[in-house]
Amino acid sequence: MPYNNNNDLPNSVKNHLPSHAKDIYREAFNHAFAQYKDADKKRGNGSKEAVAHKLAWSTVEKIS
Repeated sequence: MPYNNNNDLPNSVKNHLPSHAKDIYREAFNHAFAQYKDADKKRGNGSKEAVAHKLAWSTVEKIS
């Protein structure tokens, strides 16, 4: 499910990231979630939500 704002993010994100990193996480998650609506575009066996969370954390780590 896409996140409309940072208050909607999981507690594991809200409680551990500064505001700017939350913005990055949310935008990366939403982009990946939309990108992988089509199962053929996704690699691996994870759900599109799990893949989007992994991509979002990876994006935050690269930028931070």
